[in-house]
Amino acid sequence: GDGVNDAPALARADVGVAIGAGTDVAIESAGVVLAANDPRAVLSIIELSHASYRKMWQNLVWATGYNVIAVPLAAGVLAFAGVAISPAVAAVLMSVSTIVVALNAQLLRGLDLDPARLVRT
Repeated sequence: GDGVNDAPALARADVGVAIGAGTDVAIESAGVVLAANDPRAVLSIIELSHASYRKMWQNLVWATGYNVIAVPLAAGVLAFAGVAISPAVAAVLMSVSTIVVALNAQLLRGLDLDPARLVRT
């Protein structure tokens, strides 16, 4: 939406999209504001949401798998078998999980969201 009459619908929508050149009330009511006045950019929004969702699943699977192994090691579950790590090493291992998740999320920056590329003719 771009006008005053669109604001109620934008506010009630699951995802309201406003044009950046629209009225202030439409922009304030929308969940997403298109900087350019190109409606094809809605395809970029959808592509970004799909990529973000995939990235969240990747991070969830990675962090879960990593922590299933690292947390018991850090807690000393295998100490009876002679496998023990120092608290400092355990802290580093837990930090690695956070770093990997953050670096994986940074890969979204390389996403090509050009609307012209996304339009299928």
